[in-house]
Amino acid sequence: MGPRVLLLFACTFTLGMVLQLLACTLYDNWWPMLNVLMYVLAPMPTIFFGSSSYRDYGSWNASGESSWEDAGKFLTGFTAVGSVAIPCILYHGAIITSGALLLSLSSFGVLALTATGYDYYASSDYL
Repeated sequence: MGPRVLLLFACTFTLGMVLQLLACTLYDNWWPMLNVLMYVLAPMPTIFFGSSSYRDYGSWNASGESSWEDAGKFLTGFTAVGSVAIPCILYHGAIITSGALLLSLSSFGVLALTATGYDYYASSDYL
């Protein structure tokens, strides 16, 4: 992976974090920062329980994967869904405004695309 691609991923990661901070500071409510906890917890099950190769996610245990890897994928998906659910629940409970909700969800979208792109380029022979 070349330095241009790494710079692109660093910039998109920074954009995602800035969007998350804007969701808090613009509306003077720091509850959306709960998402940052989910962003930190999301890769942990994959790191502890198995590989993060993008080819493994669609295999459905065809390659003899262990149940620990499957558990890691499940918990990673659970935390990813939690990253979307937390701002929606906070908005439904009238704790945050619609602007903070949109900024939190856009932050999640940018960070998810960054992680997916990094995983793709790190596991391929591109550049």
